[in-house]
Amino acid sequence: MINWIDVFIRNEYRNVFIDSLKYCQEHKGLNIYAWCLMTSHAHLIVSSNAGLPLAGIIRDTKSYTSRHIRKLLEDKDAVGESRREWMFWMMQRAGKRNANNTDFQFWQQHNQPIVLDNNFLIDQKVEYIHNNPVEAGFVEKPEDWKYSSAIDFTINGKGLLDLAYV
Repeated sequence: MINWIDVFIRNEYRNVFIDSLKYCQEHKGLNIYAWCLMTSHAHLIVSSNAGLPLAGIIRDTKSYTSRHIRKLLEDKDAVGESRREWMFWMMQRAGKRNANNTDFQFWQQHNQPIVLDNNFLIDQKVEYIHNNPVEAGFVEKPEDWKYSSAIDFTINGKGLLDLAYV
């Protein structure tokens, strides 16, 4: 999220992100192994299984969420958002300053991909992702954060997204 704006504090915005991931799972071959949506950013451990480049799937997810959250921000009756004008202004300003956009930017241009090529690194990153809401003080236990796969790593737990397991 540009400028680390806390956009994902409202369910309407969170649901746009979740719906985008679900669509990419069903139609683009996105495998999700672990994830966590924080208020201003997301963490994903993902791969592609349909021969589509992962970078393209991430681009499409970011594009979808950007377009749909922009529509929500433009419609003053869509979400009870007290910061709507300020957030829209910040995203317009960022878009105008970035040559890759014309008038609006929701996400930061770059991702921070890390190759996870051994079990130690995978376990470390899964733990880091799931502990983000705990470290931020939002919950006491990782599995209590609804917008995360941490619940899927408990006995009989099922989160919002289907996970791929290795």
